[in-house]
Amino acid sequence: MNQQVSEHAIVHCLGLTKVFKDFWGRGKVLAVDNLDLEIFPGEVFGLLGPNGSGKSTTIKMLLGLLYPTSGAARVFGRPPTDTAVKARIGFMPEESYLYRYLNARETLDYYGRLFKLDRVERNRRTEQLIEMVGLKRAANRPVGTYSKGMARRIGLAQALINDPDLLILDEPTTGLDPVGTRQIKDVIETLGSRGKTVILCSHLLADVEDVCDRVAIMYGGKRQAVGAVEDLLQRREITQITASQLEPAVIERVREVLKKSGAEVLSVEHPTDRLEALFLRVVGQAQRDKLQTSGAESTVGVSSFLTGEESGISLVESLVHAGQAQERPPPAPRLTEPVPAPKTEVITHLTQSAPAEKAEPTGPIELPSQIAPNKNVLERLLHPPGGDKPK
Repeated sequence: MNQQVSEHAIVHCLGLTKVFKDFWGRGKVLAVDNLDLEIFPGEVFGLLGPNGSGKSTTIKMLLGLLYPTSGAARVFGRPPTDTAVKARIGFMPEESYLYRYLNARETLDYYGRLFKLDRVERNRRTEQLIEMVGLKRAANRPVGTYSKGMARRIGLAQALINDPDLLILDEPTTGLDPVGTRQIKDVIETLGSRGKTVILCSHLLADVEDVCDRVAIMYGGKRQAVGAVEDLLQRREITQITASQLEPAVIERVREVLKKSGAEVLSVEHPTDRLEALFLRVVGQAQRDKLQTSGAESTVGVSSFLTGEESGISLVESLVHAGQAQERPPPAPRLTEPVPAPKTEVITHLTQSAPAEKAEPTGPIELPSQIAPNKNVLERLLHPPGGDKPK
């Protein structure tokens, strides 16, 4: 890519700093620390760093969602809070915040209305974008029923509905299958070749290496490395010689030995690292320098209570002992302690005072005398006083 002067930069950060304060106004987290950055037209720029390194905070300041504590940021030569600047930016956040009850066409139509596109242009762009992201068959389904990969596709489409000059993508390939990932990278490369400026934040370093022209690696809110991908990946402290039919014993006086053996030196060049190796080396050096970061740090292994390595033997033994305790009968009284004999006076008293059990009746049941019918009462009922006696 041709070197361009800073006046033509699409994004220009100078001493950009952001400090998050607590309730009392005291500085609590230094998210971005004196960041200097320039991104030029038609450039696919990768913004890299571990969690908490300041990438998202930087993007939010470039979008005008956060105000810097000090320093300045300019997008298209103007403050990010300018409405005219926002109209030229397309943003795909890390999470697809979409209206779940709208389908794909309604979603894109809604965002097209926000950019004040007329109906004909909205419909044209909507159909083209739906076909581009591969959602033509699912265009009438509610977005809330989409998988994460499908939501990422429609998220990319909404970021492109206004035909932006600056496209900011935060983890665009998260949740996508390999085919979808390749399609997204093809879209990014095509946009870059057509003069669009793309800022790409991703933890998938292979994707960044494939599509980015330049990258910046952040740690602890500071820019630790920046430059073209090819320049950063070259290991200039190592010289690699590639030759045909080179024997292992040839070490010194390589060219003379190769001429005597009939081999030909094919190339002498600096070997190239993978972006992942560069990333880990830069972050590792920053950690060895004990730079402060508000994000996650590198860890070693997994907590012992998750793996069970801390007390694996004692756990097995406790389970075995628990099983044996359930199987064994209750303990008998110890023979060393004599069992006291019951007192004879108490037994005699209980047996003599217990009522004797009555036998079940076998014949007809006789009514007790107290409930036998009273003849005098019957007589008075049949012949009340003063009445006529039966003749």
